[in-house]
Amino acid sequence: MTTPDAVTSAAATSAAATPAATPKPGPWDLPDVSGLVVGVLGGTGPQGKGLAYRLARAGQQIVIGSRAAERAESAAAELGLGIRGADNASAAEQSDLVIVAVPWEGHGATLEPLRAQLAGKIVVDCVNPLGFDKQGAYALTPEEGSAAQQAAALLPDSRVTAAFHHLSAVLLQDPGIEQIDTDVMVLGDDRAATDTVQALAGRIPGMRGVYAGRLRNAHQVESLVANLISVNRRYKAHAGLRVTDV
Repeated sequence: MTTPDAVTSAAATSAAATPAATPKPGPWDLPDVSGLVVGVLGGTGPQGKGLAYRLARAGQQIVIGSRAAERAESAAAELGLGIRGADNASAAEQSDLVIVAVPWEGHGATLEPLRAQLAGKIVVDCVNPLGFDKQGAYALTPEEGSAAQQAAALLPDSRVTAAFHHLSAVLLQDPGIEQIDTDVMVLGDDRAATDTVQALAGRIPGMRGVYAGRLRNAHQVESLVANLISVNRRYKAHAGLRVTDV
């Protein structure tokens, strides 16, 4: 006769022998990126310098890149916080992840010679192809579809993502501002890479990285900056974005 205790014991033994299912990671289960060295190409310009400052202030190791090492070293010394400066190729070599914050006009020319240095690395493109006339800013459409897609075409061995498009350089560089309340839309075809970039955005107080689709959708995210420029001019603000209900 099988007793209730025996049934319970057998069930417990069976359960112990069966490995527990590993929970599927949720959208906010992001990696620890605190040990990554982050390079910022175009780190002598307003956007790049602001990102370098904020990430370094959050404890990230930062290398600023520029066409001229002297300019990068000067910008790094100005910012302090242990930031280093180097020419673009050296900055790319020294970094685990590289943010591209160069002017659109020099985007392709900057990236093309860095294919070897950026191979296998996460490249975060935050360049906004824009034109300006008497009516204000307007979006340009690169032949590849977007700046990020141009980067992917030029860097086929890299893990290209798109992020950090909608941040105010003024707010980023202001040491009196403790946190910047905004979301960062992150796009890419490699989910592990977009998770890493989301986590990096979250290192800056007030910011949150939000996955926003594949790289083919980068054009409208880059283009939205033209609308934000209009908002800022009309309301004399430094507008950002928040994604609701996530």
